[in-house]
Amino acid sequence: MSGHNKWAQIKRQKGANDSAKSKVWGTFGKRIAVESKKANGDVSAPGLRAMIERAKKENMPKDAIERAVAKGTASDAAALEAVTYETYGPGGAAIVIEALTDSRNRTAQEIKHLLSALGLALASPGSALWAFEKTAEGYTPKTTVPLSETDDAQLMKIMEQIDAHDDVEEVYTNAE
Repeated sequence: MSGHNKWAQIKRQKGANDSAKSKVWGTFGKRIAVESKKANGDVSAPGLRAMIERAKKENMPKDAIERAVAKGTASDAAALEAVTYETYGPGGAAIVIEALTDSRNRTAQEIKHLLSALGLALASPGSALWAFEKTAEGYTPKTTVPLSETDDAQLMKIMEQIDAHDDVEEVYTNAE
């Protein structure tokens, strides 16, 4: 019976790995489609080329990359737009959520629902962004907030759950 347990374990690990790859590749697919739309499908454009290179480093299949490029140039391609949401977490830590969506209203409602389930609420625009500076890498905190161990652990759980949402691209905080 040990062989059966070993197979079950391998199957479970493979399923988890496949699920993680699928999420990463889906995210890169969206990003490539957006960059492709901006560059009109020109794969030598810097933004699109950089995104394709990042996808290749994550072992995204070539045909999936080509489909994403084609999706961005298709005439019926849904317009993906970047949206930013702000909230405050445990200990007063500011949280900035960057998302990429084809439906601003749907994503806003889903993020509101997720935050309320976590005991948080959306903050008004600009109320958390003041604590960050926009750089090439994303948002870097201008000021930081020290957190207790319990607040820090709670914030990490919150950020993981927010990051797991399909439309969320990046989550930033100014916690130390």
